Amino acid sequence: MRQIVLDTETTGINPKLGNRVIEIGCVELVNRKLTGNNFHRYLNPDRDSEEGALAVHGLTTEFLADKPRFREIADELREYIRGAEVIIHNAPFDLGFLNHEFRMLNLPAFDEHIGGVIDTLVQAKELRPGKRNSLDALCDFYGISNAHRKLHGALLDAELLADVYLAMTRGQNSLGMDIEVEEVTSGVDLAQVALAEILVVRAAADEVAAHEDLLNGLDKAVKGTCVWRTPA
Repeated sequence: MRQIVLDTETTGINPKLGNRVIEIGCVELVNRKLTGNNFHRYLNPDRDSEEGALAVHGLTTEFLADKPRFREIADELREYIRGAEVIIHNAPFDLGFLNHEFRMLNLPAFDEHIGGVIDTLVQAKELRPGKRNSLDALCDFYGISNAHRKLHGALLDAELLADVYLAMTRGQNSLGMDIEVEEVTSGVDLAQVALAEILVVRAAADEVAAHEDLLNGLDKAVKGTCVWRTPA
């Protein structure tokens, strides 16, 4: 499965007021593995950033003056994200801007080119109701270093969000096995047949040690005792 973790920086908070996308950062995951096939562009918005936005991302009008316009990278972006499931933190914000940029070019909306959206802010609120669920807060919770994040940057934030997403969804892969059972006409109990084929393999000493290291890391991340140490 191909997924794209995406973040943008903008000149302000509302595209309907003329604000534009000035940076796009995308990180590719294939089967939950980082591939290194990332997409990153700075963009000239032909306008200044609002004061509040500039304080967040630090991308000045002077820095962006020689960068391409959105229309110059739109086809490249469309090809890169085509059909992928896109992972965004607070998806309505980024999608609102990207859809607006595409429509200004008389193109189908951004979200018509992709294979679905995962909003990690929604996921985090479900997992941590009542808690702060900003990207910084989630990095702290999952033990992901963001010490180098002085200002917001689309590619850096996408890389951090990829780590957060993988940590947040760890263990959600299916643990079941698809077992094909040939049709049986002899009256044999199929449940007993399936049960008979289950093998129990004890963990080796090094595997036990690795598991303990993982639990210690989870304890550190939650600053206490993780749920996996709690007796059932």
